[in-house]
Amino acid sequence: QVQLVESGGGLVQAGGSLRLSCAASGRTFRNYAMGWFRQAPGKEREFVAAISWSGGNTDYADSVKGRFTISRDNAKNTVYLQMNSLKPEDTAVYYCAVAARAYMPAQAMGSAYGYWGRGTQVTVSS
Repeated sequence: QVQLVESGGGLVQAGGSLRLSCAASGRTFRNYAMGWFRQAPGKEREFVAAISWSGGNTDYADSVKGRFTISRDNAKNTVYLQMNSLKPEDTAVYYCAVAARAYMPAQAMGSAYGYWGRGTQVTVSS
């Protein structure tokens, strides 16, 4: 059974940093693109960042470019999201996801993902 478990969320002041982790199990994920999405209260889920199966291609939402960095460690079946210069508008539940098909480039569309974690809360205070 495929499982994705996010961790690293919490409460941080504006301007601070957090690093989210997503540990995958139940399958070898080295051949699959992975992504991060977020959902704020009262808003739809939105794309944050994605990384290709090889790690050589990344994509970011305009709102996080230059502040967030996605990376992956295939040996650990883990994807990371380093978040710097956090803003109150970054407050949301953050979800990681694994692409439904192998050998894909970074994917911004939620429909490209077949498995989702349960999320981790990130709260940025002003």
